[in-house]
Amino acid sequence: MAATAAETRIFLEVRRQLQSALLILGEPKEGGMPMDISIMPSSLQMKTPEGCTEIQLPAEVRLVPSSCRGLQFVTGDGLHLRLQAHVELGTKLISMFNQSSQAQECCTFYCQSCGEVIIKDRKLLRVLPLPSENWEALVGEWCCHPDPFANKPLHPQENDCFIGDSFFLVNLRTSLWQPRPELSPVEMCCVSSDNHCKLEPKANTKVICKRCKVMLGETMSSETTKFYMTEIIIQSSERSFPIIPRSRFVQSVITQCLVQLSSARSTFRFRIQGQDDKVYILLWLLNSDSLVIESLRNSKYIKKFPLLEDTLKADSSSAWSAIKVLYQPCIKSRNERLVSLWESDISVHPLTLPSATCLELLLILSRSNANLPSSLRHMNSFQVQKLSHRSTTCPSSHS
Repeated sequence: MAATAAETRIFLEVRRQLQSALLILGEPKEGGMPMDISIMPSSLQMKTPEGCTEIQLPAEVRLVPSSCRGLQFVTGDGLHLRLQAHVELGTKLISMFNQSSQAQECCTFYCQSCGEVIIKDRKLLRVLPLPSENWEALVGEWCCHPDPFANKPLHPQENDCFIGDSFFLVNLRTSLWQPRPELSPVEMCCVSSDNHCKLEPKANTKVICKRCKVMLGETMSSETTKFYMTEIIIQSSERSFPIIPRSRFVQSVITQCLVQLSSARSTFRFRIQGQDDKVYILLWLLNSDSLVIESLRNSKYIKKFPLLEDTLKADSSSAWSAIKVLYQPCIKSRNERLVSLWESDISVHPLTLPSATCLELLLILSRSNANLPSSLRHMNSFQVQKLSHRSTTCPSSHS
């Protein structure tokens, strides 16, 4: 093969449950040098007349070189081959509901985008998951007498935190002395034939960060506020604010939401919609056991968007756990018929986020899709993406 070792792209996807791996060695550039490729249990080695390049695999991954099969050359990608892999199953997705906060521990709520303190030193005595969104309809089916919960919404008490699919519910009654989220009280309206503009009161329930003006959540009542998981970091008050790149944080939270919901409710299709119920993305979760190892990732899409700059700080080769999803963008009236079908399908679960975060997620999906080998970017009419997941700090569920 003609290629330069230092410029050859390597893509390795390992499936933990299947104990198998797909290896793609990037298509050589014209005018390169001959290269010998060696596959060893713990590394991949590429030799050229100019030297040798070796990529070490993570400690929990061991390849079986003698099992190589399905060798083929794919135009635009390079060499494809499959082989067995021994992978330790101990590495798994950490539940966002069982990570840091212990009973009786004081927590601080931060804006993830800028680090502004939203709620300071809140002692969470109860952190409880909310029932599914249709729980009241189910109660009507189960009870032979009038619904005892009718007109009794679930609102957290002073030291409670209720966890929904993509949000936290907290009680702000005792937090009035703290730097509070800013409510948007007015909107600009044009009136009269002269198109003069004036400020008029607006019933706006958005909760906006005072510092960076990012939407954090919504007010549900005079005391209860909904904070979206993608906008808030909950940290022990004894610890400092963790600086997590925005792209990494959004991927981690969304990934954990999808895996938790698919496991708890056996649903694998999701509508990602804004707080105004507008659908932005259709997602289909395929698997959650991938480990991706790649080198020389394409950064031409990253440099254009500050949201994605944290990727540039990674090493030339990296390994990361990922879920595999199919997705369809739905902005600008795209895929309207498919959106209508999914909205009428009770097996499709809605996941509500701030509209700006929906657009951020769509940008992340598009970037990651463009960085995949070209033969892996599409499946039927859907685009393919691998969302990385790392742990984030959220309260644990306890009574």
